[in-house]
Amino acid sequence: MIDLASPIAIVAHDAGAANIIVNWVDAAIAKSCRPVMEGPALKIWRERFPDHLPCSLSEALGSAASMISGTGWASDLEHEARAAARHAGIHSVAVIDHWLNYRARFSRSGIEVLPDEIWVTDKYAYVLARDIFRDVPVQQKPNLYLDRQAKAAGPRPDNGDLLFVAEPARSEWGRGRAGEFQALDYLTQHAGAAGIPSDCPMRLRPHPSDPPGKYDAWINSHPNWCLDDSRDIAEAIRGARWVAGLQSFALVVAIAADRPALSALPDHAPACALPHDKVVHLRRLVASQNPE
Repeated sequence: MIDLASPIAIVAHDAGAANIIVNWVDAAIAKSCRPVMEGPALKIWRERFPDHLPCSLSEALGSAASMISGTGWASDLEHEARAAARHAGIHSVAVIDHWLNYRARFSRSGIEVLPDEIWVTDKYAYVLARDIFRDVPVQQKPNLYLDRQAKAAGPRPDNGDLLFVAEPARSEWGRGRAGEFQALDYLTQHAGAAGIPSDCPMRLRPHPSDPPGKYDAWINSHPNWCLDDSRDIAEAIRGARWVAGLQSFALVVAIAADRPALSALPDHAPACALPHDKVVHLRRLVASQNPE
């Protein structure tokens, strides 16, 4: 699936691209890879290939013929890897796993480092990337991670609950409160607009980058809610009749798993970045039921 010259350096930090890349790697490919993993990506790699230990960036690029990297925001690792690969003349591929901030993904401190190729996994991302990066070849690849998670989630249960898949909003939207908590409050207040019963049990699944206990106080003050501790997103979705969030990839998994995917971004927040037709926007439902 990764049709690059071997050995291949695989560099990732954030969970999004790591999940996509790791699901392209089989046991045979893994043996010839040079994994460089930090943060959530390290856990993902270790779970899939426990006998193939990651190495340092210098070790990986010292023997690599090509490199594939994520494009996350939570670390400089992938950016530094692309810069090092360019300096060493190593062919570099970057995987974009979302639909937001494409140009900023390749810049740190005002320095932009583009790869030799960009890989995406759906038609929406392909159009966006082609329009933004006119001088970089863009390829659309299958998303095996999405396919596997959607299949593992199984059919939508008749008596399922609501799953909220959290993510850092990285903004307070001028309200003095983290955006993800504003979205939770907005969902709690307006769930009925989406046809969700007032007595529906609700679960909150933290983002991989969230610190432990981040949502404990909020959940303790909302008795209808509990913390989700599922092993992966497929297991979390399995018991859900509805899936809500801000604009994370988990909503795309929900769509693929035939669950209503609800963006709970409040009306004062920026528009949801997900271009998918099947995303239900809670603020539009609220506005349609409360016309001025």
